Amino acid sequence: MSPKEQKPDASPPRWLDKLVERFCAPHLVEEVMGDLHERYHLRVRRFGQAKARKQYWREVLAYARPHIFKRRPSPYPKPIFTDMLRNYFKIAFRNLLSKKFYSAINILGLSIGMTCCMLIFLYVNHELSYDKFHSKADRIYRLVTDIKTPTETIKISITSAPMGAYLKKDFPEVEEVARMYHRSVLLQRDEHQYQEDQTLFADASFFDVFDFLVLRGNVRTALVDPFSVVITEDAAKKYFGEENPIGQSLRMEGSFDLTVTAVVRNVPSNSQVEFDFLISMSTLLEKLDPDRKEEWGNFGFYTFLLLPELTNPEALEDKFPAFMERHISGMREDEMYYSLFLEPLRRVYLYTGRGGPVTGSLSNIYFFSIIAAFILLIACINFMNLATARAAERAKEVGIRKVNGALKRQLTIQFLSESILLSLFAFVLASIFTELLLPAFNELSGKIIDESIFYEHNYLLLLFLLALGVGILAGIYPAFVLSGFQPVSVLKGRFSTSSRGLVLRKALVVVQFAISIMLIAGTVTVYTQLNYMRSQELGFTKEQMLVINFRRDDKVMRQMEAIKNSLKSHPRVLSAAASSSTPGQSNSGAFTNIENPDGEMQASNIHLYSVDFDFLEQYQIEVVAGRSFSRDFPTDSTQAMIINEAAAASYGYASPEEAVGKRFSQWGREGQIIGVIKDFHIRSLQQQIQPLTIRIATNDFKLISLHIEAKDIPSTLAALERQWSALVPHRPFDYFFLDEAFDQQYRNETRFGKLFICFGGLAIFIACLGLLGLISYTVVQRMKEIGIRKVLGASESSIIRLLTKDFLKLVIIAFLIATPIAWYVLREWLADFAYRIEIGAGVFLLAGLGALLIALATVSWQSIRAALANPVDSLKDE
Repeated sequence: MSPKEQKPDASPPRWLDKLVERFCAPHLVEEVMGDLHERYHLRVRRFGQAKARKQYWREVLAYARPHIFKRRPSPYPKPIFTDMLRNYFKIAFRNLLSKKFYSAINILGLSIGMTCCMLIFLYVNHELSYDKFHSKADRIYRLVTDIKTPTETIKISITSAPMGAYLKKDFPEVEEVARMYHRSVLLQRDEHQYQEDQTLFADASFFDVFDFLVLRGNVRTALVDPFSVVITEDAAKKYFGEENPIGQSLRMEGSFDLTVTAVVRNVPSNSQVEFDFLISMSTLLEKLDPDRKEEWGNFGFYTFLLLPELTNPEALEDKFPAFMERHISGMREDEMYYSLFLEPLRRVYLYTGRGGPVTGSLSNIYFFSIIAAFILLIACINFMNLATARAAERAKEVGIRKVNGALKRQLTIQFLSESILLSLFAFVLASIFTELLLPAFNELSGKIIDESIFYEHNYLLLLFLLALGVGILAGIYPAFVLSGFQPVSVLKGRFSTSSRGLVLRKALVVVQFAISIMLIAGTVTVYTQLNYMRSQELGFTKEQMLVINFRRDDKVMRQMEAIKNSLKSHPRVLSAAASSSTPGQSNSGAFTNIENPDGEMQASNIHLYSVDFDFLEQYQIEVVAGRSFSRDFPTDSTQAMIINEAAAASYGYASPEEAVGKRFSQWGREGQIIGVIKDFHIRSLQQQIQPLTIRIATNDFKLISLHIEAKDIPSTLAALERQWSALVPHRPFDYFFLDEAFDQQYRNETRFGKLFICFGGLAIFIACLGLLGLISYTVVQRMKEIGIRKVLGASESSIIRLLTKDFLKLVIIAFLIATPIAWYVLREWLADFAYRIEIGAGVFLLAGLGALLIALATVSWQSIRAALANPVDSLKDE
């Protein structure tokens, strides 16, 4: 039967009609059923009964589904509740648009504040995350040494080779030991050769202790055999390109072939163990320097212990004295005593006082965290000040709403929604600012903190929660104040802002400027201290000193005089000298016996420079007693030593002259002290000048210092490089300028100073934004008063004084509060520097004057506009 031949009165299933009757309002059942049935009969005629029933079924379910799956009813009818929320945000948005200037100030201040907080959070989180990516980090400990001499105790972060090896043998509490020895090596493949500084010799157990992601090879066996090397992915690309490096070789120091056994992912930026190449420890201790395996007094190894779970490290430490007595009692010499201790890996980066390959600063983390809190507080204060200052303007709005039945709770939600909406706008801007500023922040901090906040959803969620919290925190007080107005007083025109609100606003302004003064004082102190360290007299000449590092190459040392004379022949080279170290560079310590005033040989561990006859003269180091080294005295190269004033004082000599002629013995050499030099800084000004010994030792050189002329340095370098390549073809021209290298010691402090100045400046800018908004609103509120005063003869200067004096008083109060707090904090920061500036009253007077000028500049702009305004414009409606 065709569709047209079917009965037109065919009815839909009755059970479907019952669904309509069940979920439809009684008075609408007839109307709804009529519409559904009419469409059903129309479809039957056109498409047939089967299709009509199928469509009828869909229509009934579409109608019934929302009622079948409805949720628990809201206390408000759903349409009303939805409309109420929509209305809240609509009104909030309109209020923000109606006051564009104040909204812009709040949004800009909040967005800058959130951006600073997010960047600081990323920095702090990165600093606190060092070495936490190792799965066994809570069981890894660094073995460190105290060297006790008759005069001092030297705390170092390194050990000798046998200490870790014998601990593993003697104590079942030690699950595994991983030793590392840093050494710069020359690597070559084909015609390409590079001096690789990030090279470690490591035990085969290295990957049993530490977790580094393996890309190729088997790291469990990669460091077992001598002349095996594990490389990072960047090193693999550098030497092998897209080739598979496994099984290929690299030439080391032109003498040995290293076989690549594994490739690992690049070392994370939050690791204190840094390397590009890991060479098997057996290469060093079995092939290159086998004597070091049993040399208990030859330090230079970083040793890490992996302890089993639930092992008490303190109990293990208590066994170390007996262990040392058992192994070195017969080898002890020169009254040197060694004590071993354990440092948890997770605390090494921030908490150790012994140093290491990479260390951080806990005080920097505290400083930046405090600055983040300050910035956020200032941004919140801005919002609260402007919101409460606008209370009078919105009082009538509140009164009308209350007369029309609005509850206090509803008004509170209304005003909080405005605050949250504003904060969410700031959140969007802060996310964009943070993403855009992250590369510059990474460069400023000197490390890859993060590449993008959008890669980490947790960071965006954190920033969103921060924005939500700031919106609630900043808006909750104004919301309660505004929602608490009495409608009768407001609508009769008897409303005025309370004295409590005025006092609160003034208190918040005082807090803002107290923070600003502290930050200005901190910025001045940090800048002055860094400048002081750079400009301090160091006791030697470092300008125009070009230093070539040849890494103790035997071939170079054998031809040292010929190479020096050849380089000196260049017309722009003024002088040349060879040495084991230069100021600011690492130098070895030597166990030394020197005759004290009582005639006894006194042992100590003292810094040692091995130099040639030209070193002291080239660096213009002054001899204050005795004489300098001279080729006229043949014994100077075998039996003479020069010490500095600090060394003479450490042995009890009242004057440098008394130390001249005293006996010494050091590393198999014996003789007399021939001179005492004036103290010079061998380290940065963060450290006291240490005792130093200097002697002639031609077999210990690794540096050639060239004093060159200042003009046309690029061409001089190019000529010297060509000359070096002809003299030493097997080694690259590896050089640095001494002044730049010495200043590198201050790179962490310099970065801290730059970050502090940037964040401090942004905090002050946010405070100025808030003050600008507050004075602008104050001027608007007092326009009629200003107009009346001008009509009565007040001058523009008197109007400006009227508007500015109150704010300037608040700055003075803030100065009195901030000065003692800033003095205490800055004194603690400067305590980390051995040579530091004195914090005088001038720093705080300068900070107070700066805050005063900033406040004056911010306030004066609006004050002058108000003073110059025509009084007719403000009084014409009276």
